[in-house]
Amino acid sequence: MYKLLLPLCLLITSFVTAQQYHLVVGTFTDAGSDGIYTYKFNAQTGDAVPAGSAKTPNPSYLVVSPDNKYVYAANHDEKGMVSAFQFNKLDGSLKFLNQVTSAGAHPCYISINKKGNILVAGNYASGNLSVMEVRQDGQVNQPKQIIQLKGSSVNRSRQEKSHVHATVFSPDYRFLFVPDLGSDKVMIYKVAQGSGALQPADEPFAEVNAGAGPRHIDFHPKLGFAYLIEELTGTISVFKYNEGKLTLVQNTSSHPISYQGAFGSADIHVSPDGNFLYASNRGDANSIAIFRIDQDNGMIQPVGFQPSLGIHPRNFNFDPTGNFLLVANRDTNEIVIFKIDKQTGLLEDTKKRIKVSKPVCIKWIVTK
Repeated sequence: MYKLLLPLCLLITSFVTAQQYHLVVGTFTDAGSDGIYTYKFNAQTGDAVPAGSAKTPNPSYLVVSPDNKYVYAANHDEKGMVSAFQFNKLDGSLKFLNQVTSAGAHPCYISINKKGNILVAGNYASGNLSVMEVRQDGQVNQPKQIIQLKGSSVNRSRQEKSHVHATVFSPDYRFLFVPDLGSDKVMIYKVAQGSGALQPADEPFAEVNAGAGPRHIDFHPKLGFAYLIEELTGTISVFKYNEGKLTLVQNTSSHPISYQGAFGSADIHVSPDGNFLYASNRGDANSIAIFRIDQDNGMIQPVGFQPSLGIHPRNFNFDPTGNFLLVANRDTNEIVIFKIDKQTGLLEDTKKRIKVSKPVCIKWIVTK
């Protein structure tokens, strides 16, 4: 039996070591950062080694093409732009390809379809989104569709008009979900499978509590549920999801019951195994909320609140193996690397840090 198992173990080990994990980090550049940084990541130890960088203004959000050959950045400026880069898997460097307008101000999110030929950018300040085609060489065409949202809500200092905060495809890429922080709605669009053109879904939006400020949404990898983080009230809405429709099943705080500070929730992700939900809280909390997901009804139950060990955790992400969770603490200029206990969902500080100015987005590229 031992002789039979040994070759299998060697085969599995060689497959794991053949995988190369590259971390891609977007930063705000007002403090002198280049813009985008790449690192080679050791998925066994959690160590990260710098590989390259690319100069581009305020790449507040990034997306990687499905074939891992290209990286696209939303340049968060008054004159919003989308920038395209080619990724070199041998040395982790990025080569600038081209830049086009995002058709709005301060783009804060960008997503790509399954085929890798359509990008959708969300412009926060101007409250609109734009659809653009990606050419075979990775370059981006000027926007071919622009959708302007119009709405407001009860928080007059933050919700005086529409503010697009994300453009997220459904798991089957047939629908696009757009949290509008300004109107307290998640707008829903059908995606034309050929052209990528958007049109309102049969139920064109899902409404949340007044003043909540919907920000980011994530889908369960196996079950029909979606999870929405709400920035202004520090809450999470849980939805049953089916064929472009969101049905609310739970709304709960992303903070402990005893919390008394300012809210400022930011990011939300379901763990790769679908067992836990994580949410980042800025404001006075600076924490990662951890919830267990009921696999029958999708509802969540808190299991812990981990300090982010820094200030302003705008974004976080799991490594491709699901063993580590990396938190971008913008205002303390570093990424904190946590080890995930897959049984409890709790996080353990590895004591490993990536020093980088104003990190705000973490993405991954896996190559062989």
